[in-house]
Formats: sequence, C-alpha cells, structure tokens
Amino acid sequence: MESFSTSIRVNDVTVRYNNGHTAIHDMSFSLNDGTICALVGVNGSGKSTLFKSLMGLVKPQKGEIKLCNLPIAQALKRNLIAYVPQSEEVDWQFPVSVYDVVMMGRYGYMNLLRIPKAIDKQKVQEAMQRVNIEHLAHRQIGELSGGQKKRVFLARALAQQSPIILLDEPFTGVDVKTENAIVDLLRQLRSEGHLILVSTHNLGSVPDFCDQVVMINRTVIAAGKTEDTFNQHNLEIVFGGVLRHIKLQGEDLHNDEDKRSVTVLTDDEKAVVFYGETKQDPPATTLDYRIDIANNKKRSNKPMLDLLLEPFSYDYMLKAMILSTVVGGICAFCLPI
Repeated sequence: MESFSTSIRVNDVTVRYNNGHTAIHDMSFSLNDGTICALVGVNGSGKSTLFKSLMGLVKPQKGEIKLCNLPIAQALKRNLIAYVPQSEEVDWQFPVSVYDVVMMGRYGYMNLLRIPKAIDKQKVQEAMQRVNIEHLAHRQIGELSGGQKKRVFLARALAQQSPIILLDEPFTGVDVKTENAIVDLLRQLRSEGHLILVSTHNLGSVPDFCDQVVMINRTVIAAGKTEDTFNQHNLEIVFGGVLRHIKLQGEDLHNDEDKRSVTVLTDDEKAVVFYGETKQDPPATTLDYRIDIANNKKRSNKPMLDLLLEPFSYDYMLKAMILSTVVGGICAFCLPI
C-alpha cells in the first residue's frame, strides 16, 4: 500500500443544498494520523453533511477538503477513507450475507467483475476475526443483533485497509459489551496510525477514548484536544437548550472536604459528569466500578452506591439521583437548560 501523510483538512467549507438550505458554513479544522476525534453536535448541526462531504457525496459551494493531502476524488480512488454508517441508513432486509458485506470493503481493489482474489479473501477473514464475527459469516445481515450488525460494518472498514475511518453513531443501539469492544478496537487502530472521526451523542464516553473533539453547530464552535475543549461551557453553546442538565451544589450536600459542585449533562445517551468550580473544568474520569456481576459480589467492602459513585461521598439520596441520571440518561427532574 502506498505511503501517505494521513490527515483531514477542512478549510472554510460551506455546503448548501438545492432547496437553499445551508447545512454547514465556513467550517475549518485539521486532524492528523494516530488520532481519535469525536464529532459532537445536536441533531441537524451538520454532522451528516460533513460526513457526506468527506465521502464526496455532496460538493461544497465554497472551501476545500483534502484527505491525506489529496482532493477527495483521488483519495477515494486510492481507498484512503472508510465509512461505518448509522443503522438507519442500511436496508437490513436485503438478501446479503455477513461475508458479502465485509467483502464489499475490498471492491476498490477488484476489477469490474468484482471477482475476489486470494488476498481479498484473506483480508476479509482477518477483519471478521478481529471483531469476532467469523462464526456469523454465512448469516443474513438482517438476522443479527444491533451490536453484531455494527461489528459487521466495522469489519468491512477494516477489510478496506483505509488509513482514515469515519464512524457515524457507532454506539447507538449496542450493549455495553459491544461498546467496550468498539472502543478497544478504535484504540488499537489509533496505535496503528489510523485517523478516526467518530460522530456521537454518547457524551460520557468522549473523554475516555477521544484525543480530540470537533464541536459543531452548522460551523465549528470549538476544536482541539479533549481536555482543553470538551467542557461544560462549550457543550452548552453547541447544544443550547437541547441538553438535559442537573447541577448539584451546596455545603449541606457534602460530608467530606471536597466542596466542588457536580454537573450532569446528557443528550439522552450516556451522560457526561463535570465536577469543579467553573464551566471550563474538564469532565470527570471514568469510574472503575470493580463489580463482579457474575458472582453477584463487590470487590470492595464499601456500599454499592459508594462504590459506583466514588469519589463522590454525598448522602444516599443524592447518590441515587446522580446514579439514575448517569445510567438512565433521563429523569423526571431533568429540565432543559
């Protein structure tokens, strides 16, 4: 495979549809290899249009996009970008097997008759093994669970051997086990030098595995390293009143020396938790629950809620409120900002 400088360059891009609707305007950002970047924004903010632009499906009226320092048409011909779609974009009733879907990732390497060579079959087998779906190879795609379907399209992207991978809402409709498996795979791909752009509403996962974040609402609101950019202030600008928002504070809520407030923001998926004095504070790190569910016992002598919500040490009523918000994403008392 040819050597390229893996990168995405979006420079002052505006996309306007035939009906006159401007989907994105004056959008600029840059990403380099060995990076996982979250694309964050409310529905209708232009995330899908940006992905279509990166895939060459819509043409900007203004500005320029380059992939690996090449125009999009050349990058596509060289199989430099792969796409993992949302579940809603796929016809699950189409009579095609898992193996056939993964083999589609090799089409760019085949002739017009699309007859796979030995190397194509090898790459498909390796891709299926990597996401643990080789036993599903001959199943019809519509028969699979949501998590299995997502793994199939990840395998297709792997078989394509593209340095740039776009994932559109990869965590929607999957269980925790599959989500963790996807995150582990993305980390491996990052270590191999891939550039991965992930569109997600799963705000609570962003600080766990994303190096950078691009936050948009028709244009780029903020972009940069996650620890510097992914904060409450920028989230409130990007999402406005769409986010569900709880803020807990006051000395009466504490029984320790930590007087910081707790803020929970959710877009009806996994919530993101901030604790600190200002809206610029970074989000809380993922908590290590250390619960042996299979044996129905905790690896700690602490009460269950203390274990789940460490380092918070509020009274049990407060802990229950936070836990229900973080786990469920929606509570009766969660009001828009």
